[in-house]
Amino acid sequence: MNQWEEFLAPYKQAIDELKIKLKGLRKQYESIDKPSPIEFVTGRVKPISSIIDKANQRDIPFDRLREEMYDIAGLRMMCQFVDDIDVVVELLRQRQDFDVVEERNYIEYTKESGYRSYHVIISYPIETLHGKTNILAEIQIRTLAMNFWATIEHTLRYKYDGDYPPEIRNRLERAAEAAFLLDEEMSEIREEIQEAQKYYSRQKSNKHNHD
Repeated sequence: MNQWEEFLAPYKQAIDELKIKLKGLRKQYESIDKPSPIEFVTGRVKPISSIIDKANQRDIPFDRLREEMYDIAGLRMMCQFVDDIDVVVELLRQRQDFDVVEERNYIEYTKESGYRSYHVIISYPIETLHGKTNILAEIQIRTLAMNFWATIEHTLRYKYDGDYPPEIRNRLERAAEAAFLLDEEMSEIREEIQEAQKYYSRQKSNKHNHD
C-alpha cells in the first residue's frame, strides 16, 4: 500500500459507512409512511490530483492535510424542497455517531457566483486495525435544482479556470436565479406534489401485490 492509499483508506471507509447510515434515514421515513426530506445520497473521496492542487493553493503540507482539508471525504444529500434542508441539517446535528464542527449556509448567504447549498463539516470516528481515528468530512445539503446549477458551474469553472467570459457569467447568474425561482414554485405546491407521490406509491404497491 503506497502513501496515498494508506492516507485515503479511512476516508473511503468513512464514505462507505456514512452513505449507508444517511440512506438509512430515508428508509426510516418510508417505513413510517412519511415523506422523506432526503431524495438521495451520494459520496466520493476527492481525487489525489485535486487534493494536491488545493494543498498547493493553500500551502497545506502533507502532514497537515488531515487537520486542515475538510472536504477530502464529501457527501451530498439531495432534497426535493428548500424547507427539507433545515430538517436534514437538524437530523445531522442530533446524531450521536459524529460531531458537527462547522456549518456554512450558502443558501441564506449565496456566493457571488450564485452558488447555493448548505455545508455541514463533521468529525467522524473510524475504527481501524491501529485503533480509532477521527477524520473530517463535508456534507453538502441542497435541492435538485441547486445541484443541477452547481454541477454545470463546476464544469465551466474548470474549462475557463474560474475566469468566465462576461456572457457565460451573465448566463450563469440568470440560471442561478431560475433555479431559485424553481425551488420557490415547488415549495408553493409542496403538499400537492407529496399527495401525488403518495398516491403513485400506493398504486405501484397495489400493482406489485396483484402481480
